[in-house]
Amino acid sequence: MDTQKTSKFFVGSIITFLIIFGLVKIILNTMQDIGKNVVAPASMSEDDIATRINPVAQAYIGEAPVVVAAPIEEDSVGGGAQVVTQVCAMCHATGMMSSPKLGKAKDWAPRIEQGIETLYQNAINGINMMPARGGRPDLSDDDVKAAVDHMLSLVK
Repeated sequence: MDTQKTSKFFVGSIITFLIIFGLVKIILNTMQDIGKNVVAPASMSEDDIATRINPVAQAYIGEAPVVVAAPIEEDSVGGGAQVVTQVCAMCHATGMMSSPKLGKAKDWAPRIEQGIETLYQNAINGINMMPARGGRPDLSDDDVKAAVDHMLSLVK
């Protein structure tokens, strides 16, 4: 009887091996077919990348709009007020990212204690989450200082 059990075990092992072998072959053939249908990598030139990252749904009637940051007029009256309105107010009007709110002396008091030069340097070079020059690299040091002066005038 042991011979009969051994032969059944042997036949069962061969059948199991053939099933596993067949599954591996099917999987490998499938992977080869997938490999044949792989798309070539996209071009990495700057123009092609710019085309790929454009928004999908843009429709313009007439000419496409040109988005340009408005330049700060150098000879404008109240240049600091204009810079604050165009650049700084986005964050400082609402206190976004823990920025001191415009006109709120309590928020500005610890910063005023550090001195005006420190305020100028922080505004020009950026501090914590505030970008340098409020995110407008085209602003001159004098524009930034005028904006700081204007914001300080709102809390006095």
